[in-house]
Amino acid sequence: MTFRRNVRLKPGQVRDLRGAGRGRGFGLPGRIGLPGGFGRGGGSGAGIPIGVGGGIGTIVLIVIVLAVVYFLSGGLGQTQSSVDNPPINAPGGGTTLQQECQTGADANERLDCRIVGYVNSIQAYWQDEYAASGQTYQLATTTLFTDVVDTACGQATSQVGPFYCPADQNVYLDLGFFDVLSSQYGAAGPLAQAYVVAHEYGHHVQNLAGTLAQSRDGDSGPGSAAVSVELQADCYAGVWAANAVDTEYIEPLTQSEIAQALDAAAAVGDDRLQQQATGRVNPETWTHGSSEQRQHWFGVGYREGDPTACNTFSAQ
Repeated sequence: MTFRRNVRLKPGQVRDLRGAGRGRGFGLPGRIGLPGGFGRGGGSGAGIPIGVGGGIGTIVLIVIVLAVVYFLSGGLGQTQSSVDNPPINAPGGGTTLQQECQTGADANERLDCRIVGYVNSIQAYWQDEYAASGQTYQLATTTLFTDVVDTACGQATSQVGPFYCPADQNVYLDLGFFDVLSSQYGAAGPLAQAYVVAHEYGHHVQNLAGTLAQSRDGDSGPGSAAVSVELQADCYAGVWAANAVDTEYIEPLTQSEIAQALDAAAAVGDDRLQQQATGRVNPETWTHGSSEQRQHWFGVGYREGDPTACNTFSAQ
């Protein structure tokens, strides 16, 4: 996945708190947030973060208010102007994303700038999609952090993996997660990374639509609302991939790049994460869906290129 070299990035959509954590938490583990998937911010309360996978920061990262994090939830919004151009400093770094991440060429060279590019492209797609139906998309911020971060959903550590907090409409990401995704789960490459970010923004779209709240604490199983929410976020990620070139940030995707995203979707399936962690698979505890389900719904989104095709609730 390559960015157009001369495209102008909007680093104001990403907040850099790396190095600003109050402690190391549990460190950068061998299995960041695994057991559930990437995070999302649904659940029964607005203070519950939601992650990506059934094991890698899986969907179920529940944050106990004012304490530990394990899930996600959603709530407040920000104006477009505040998200596009806030003053963003990088504590401990001395530089800012505003200075370092200005063009697609920067995104092709640096991981943090690549995240900026992913976020810009994903949100450009959703802005256009909302505008086409006469609605206004509310921009969300991605926050980069190291080890520990305070959120409106509670304090979270890198252990939970990437997640979305509905209460502050932020996607939270420790970049070390991608090392784990690659080295331990075999899902490497820019589009694998982009899939993770697009999945979390899928939760933001669900939050705006009120869909995220359909998932409840303790909800689990292959046909549960929790799994349907996660699979829909996977499908939305596929829809973005199908339309990424039209956002004018991304060069045309190749089939090998799409395979990277499919590898990432399989890597965070509940069944694969459970098998790796315990040697057994228990479908009744699934919160994000199996590897097959996650690949399937990303594929549906990519083939159809239309979010209306992502009705995972009826399918379940």
